[in-house]
Amino acid sequence: MGYDKASLPFGPERMLPRVIRLVSQVVPLEECVVVASPGQFLPEISSVLRIVRDARPDRGPLEGLAAGLRAIGSQVEAVYVTSCDVPLLVPGFVERVFEKLEGYEIAVPCDGQHCHPLAAVYRTSILPHVLAMLAEGSLAPRMLFDRLRTWKIEIEEFRDVDPQLATLENLNSPAEYESALVTAGFRQVVGQPAWNLEVAQQQQQQQQQQ
Repeated sequence: MGYDKASLPFGPERMLPRVIRLVSQVVPLEECVVVASPGQFLPEISSVLRIVRDARPDRGPLEGLAAGLRAIGSQVEAVYVTSCDVPLLVPGFVERVFEKLEGYEIAVPCDGQHCHPLAAVYRTSILPHVLAMLAEGSLAPRMLFDRLRTWKIEIEEFRDVDPQLATLENLNSPAEYESALVTAGFRQVVGQPAWNLEVAQQQQQQQQQQ
C-alpha cells in the first residue's frame, strides 16, 4: 500500500477504528483485542479496547493469533479474527462464521483450496497448538487447519448475508483502496484519488513525532 493501512482514512473514520466498529456490532467492544507488531503506530481507538503486541515481529497471522488468544484467555470460548484492511466487512458475515463453528475447533471460509484465516473463528482452547506450531517454525495457518477439527465453509454459504463477499476483500494496493471508497459511497473527485498517500504518510510521521 505504501502506507500504514490501519491509519488510512475511510470516509470520516480511519481504517482500524472502522473495522472495530463493524465487528463490535457482533462482539462486545470489551471483548475485542487489537494485535499490533512491536512499535507499530495505531490511530486513536476506544480506551475500552485491549492492545497487545506480537511477541516476535514478522511471523505472520499465527503470531498475531497467539498474542490475541493469550490476551483473551478463557474470557470467551471462541474468537473471530480479522485484519484491519477490510473496511467493507459485513457484521452478518461474522455472525454466520460463529454459527458454523458448532462442534469444530476452527471455522474458516474457503474458496476451493484457498481459505481465509483472517476471516475465521477459532476456539480459545487451541492456543497450545498455535504455540507449538510457532515453536516448530510452522507459520502457515493452513497447517493449523490440517491439525485441528476445522470446518472449511464454502464461501457461497455467505452470499445471503454478504452478497458481494465484501468481508473477504482486504485492500493491498492504492487501486483497491480507491475502489473500496467508491463502493462505500464516499465522494471521489473525477481524475483525482480520494486520498493522497504521500500526504497521508506526512501526517502519520507528524503524529508519531508528537
